Amino acid sequence: MASKNETVNRIVKVLDDKKGRDIEVIDISELTTMTDYFIIVTGGSDTQVKALCDSVEEELEKDGLTPTNKEGYRTAQWILLGYDDAVVHIFLAETREFYGLERIWKDGVKVDVSDIVS
Repeated sequence: MASKNETVNRIVKVLDDKKGRDIEVIDISELTTMTDYFIIVTGGSDTQVKALCDSVEEELEKDGLTPTNKEGYRTAQWILLGYDDAVVHIFLAETREFYGLERIWKDGVKVDVSDIVS
């Protein structure tokens, strides 16, 4: 079942439409006050990583949502987009594996987004 948060669902849909790989959503609301959700995705190249970032920003801007934080765009190894209730982590595969956010936040609740992704 998709997240209860519509913004998170929209982000996942945009990432899937742009062929982002291995999309994972982790509910960390019970673990930290920083944010409610981490959305983690892998891009196949630095160009795709930037395209995934651009697409998320463009889609959410339609509703007046802009990231409060954006880091890593220039190098495109790991781009972070911070929104109020979700942080989007867009990685190259080797960078994602190295940092292992899924392992670090393993106490969070994985959100099943299989009904959103193709």
